[in-house]
Amino acid sequence: MDRDQEYHSISKVLKIIGVSRSTFYYQKNYRVEEKKVSEGRPAPGYSIKEDGLNVADEQIKEYLLEEIAGDGFNYGYRKLTKVLRRKYNLIINKKKVYRLCKELDILRPQRQKKVSYPRKLARNRTITGSNQLWESDIKYGYIEGEDRFFFVLSIIDVYDRSIIEYYMGLSCTAKDLKQTLLRALFKRKQINELEKPVIRTNNGPQFMEDGSHISILSIFS
Repeated sequence: MDRDQEYHSISKVLKIIGVSRSTFYYQKNYRVEEKKVSEGRPAPGYSIKEDGLNVADEQIKEYLLEEIAGDGFNYGYRKLTKVLRRKYNLIINKKKVYRLCKELDILRPQRQKKVSYPRKLARNRTITGSNQLWESDIKYGYIEGEDRFFFVLSIIDVYDRSIIEYYMGLSCTAKDLKQTLLRALFKRKQINELEKPVIRTNNGPQFMEDGSHISILSIFS
């Protein structure tokens, strides 16, 4: 050991620099614990039915939207949890239902404020030809080996019952819907028509953007 090198105890050093032992050890231990904090287990993205079938969170969101559009308009997340368990046989807790309701912005206080976008039932229409009424819907598939879901979005002409355009992917957002709808309009040469097809959806979460339902005009914005 170098003779010029001198070692001092922690207590002596702390006394010289004027720092208490409790402050020193608190800061030291705090930094160590801070590094050990876990970010938590990510949400699986699905719930399980009583028969063992996995149901995607996006499908559960559609269930919730259907319920509040009908008899469950005044239900809170606790009551909606009971409905999901009883009606759809889901094994789900109220904390997850609260989270999904919050993502959809349909918790009771927020829903009471949203008066500018009332949910309306689609009216019956008489169609006489193609490109008058299109339908869009999303189906979910489960990938067994990867424990995840994929989405299939289809746009169908109600008159001729043909699939005009579709999208398939591991996620499905409002942006994907707008791009798919734009391709469908180009394919049917409706992009420059003054009167474009009416789009009917099931009011799922993918068909909403900034709290309101996507209109056909919004794809050009």
